[in-house]
Amino acid sequence: MSLNRSLLLAPSFEVAPSLLGSILTVNSPDGAVSLRITEVEAYHGSADPGSHAFRGKTDRNAVMFGEPGHLYTYFTYGMHTCANVVCAPEGQASGCLLRAGEIVEGIELARFRRQTSRADADLAKGPARLTVALGITLDDGGADLAESRISLELCGGNTEVATGPRTGVSGLGGTAEFPWRFWIPGDRTVSPYKAHSPKKREPSEFNPRR
Repeated sequence: MSLNRSLLLAPSFEVAPSLLGSILTVNSPDGAVSLRITEVEAYHGSADPGSHAFRGKTDRNAVMFGEPGHLYTYFTYGMHTCANVVCAPEGQASGCLLRAGEIVEGIELARFRRQTSRADADLAKGPARLTVALGITLDDGGADLAESRISLELCGGNTEVATGPRTGVSGLGGTAEFPWRFWIPGDRTVSPYKAHSPKKREPSEFNPRR
């Protein structure tokens, strides 16, 4: 089934709930892995202090300003890849972070990639685990979800939805004023909520404020 890009033309906070229950499939030489999306977060460009596009377009976030239905990837904490579905009309930089899901096809391959997971429900419980289980890398940034090895089958939002503040987002973007985390209530693959916790820096002899 081809991707109906017109369903992604709304802002991320409207598109995000409709992604729940949709199927994301990633093909590779090792096989295909499909995931039912159970948790997402919406990020909305210059109107959203939590968005990578809050301060405008850069080489890093340019995909977010492009055609909806593409994948925006980024590296976090120097070790993890996260993936977002770009939505809204071109130029508006809206994206939905894929936070968690249930592996519904290719589970043996997902288990091989995520050997530290103790249960199948944990294979893609969290944005970094999700990309590892599916085999998504930073190089997949910009992939067209209608014409690449990664495809998205939209379900139309036919599922119950819960909403709340986004996980681990600092400042205003992580408050109740931005209840843009959406998940399927009661689903065991949904990741636990964590509020932002600023990292404590150890004193250093090179720190002028010591």
